[in-house]
Amino acid sequence: MTRVRNRAAGAVFVGAALAGAAVVAAALLLAARGDGDEPREPALPPPGAGLDYQIGGAYDPPPGVGVVVRDRGDAPAPGAYNVCYVNAFQAQPGAEDAWDPDLLLRDADGEVVYDEDWGEAVLDLRTAGKRERIAAKVGRWIDGCAARGFQAVEPDNLDTYVRFPRLLTAAHARSYAALLTRRAHDRGLAVAQKNTPELAGDRARTGLDFAVAEECGAYDECAAYAGAFDDRVLVVEYTPGGLAAACGDWGDRLSVVRRDVAVSPRGAAGYVRETC
Repeated sequence: MTRVRNRAAGAVFVGAALAGAAVVAAALLLAARGDGDEPREPALPPPGAGLDYQIGGAYDPPPGVGVVVRDRGDAPAPGAYNVCYVNAFQAQPGAEDAWDPDLLLRDADGEVVYDEDWGEAVLDLRTAGKRERIAAKVGRWIDGCAARGFQAVEPDNLDTYVRFPRLLTAAHARSYAALLTRRAHDRGLAVAQKNTPELAGDRARTGLDFAVAEECGAYDECAAYAGAFDDRVLVVEYTPGGLAAACGDWGDRLSVVRRDVAVSPRGAAGYVRETC
């Protein structure tokens, strides 16, 4: 099933100076905690709280917003529950060189496999060793989210295997997601399942805590997430019909927002934000 999957042009790609600062801050955070200390229990997003989805650029949340999702390169919103967006299953456009060549998924001819909709090279999750190496790199981004003060992380593209079924499987995705969840939980962060309703019942294996569901109203999938995650679901719709469906069936239980496809910052051309 095809759905809108947002990727703002600058989202998730952080400059070297900022990334280095985040890693140093994360190291200081861990050092302060001490190797023998238990990680704190992750706080979960409050069910039904007002939501804003800002991965295309940060701006002051409107009144009534209690949960904000921002790119890992942006600072958290003061006074809100903040979710840190990370592109975890694919490389950012043009960022292939940031990855070891053998960690990029390749076809039978040895060519790198791309998600053509977004120009993103797919990461190779087919062996335990590669999953661990990829998770170590993404884990450093997760450390940065914790150091910057986010409460949760949203690893995007869990559903990559659905688009490349001849090369990747649900088992690959589950195993890798569990590695990311373990890293995030150790840093005190909750972890979102991004889309992929067919994996919503696998919480026991993945350890995921809540869901970010794009267009679950439009595709009549919100029930799968709500049942699996005890109504802790952040619903992002992109059409008037999708918003109407989500609000009509779930507006009193889930966090629902409609954004423009580019998730533009407020004031930019094309900006759309509506709620129930």
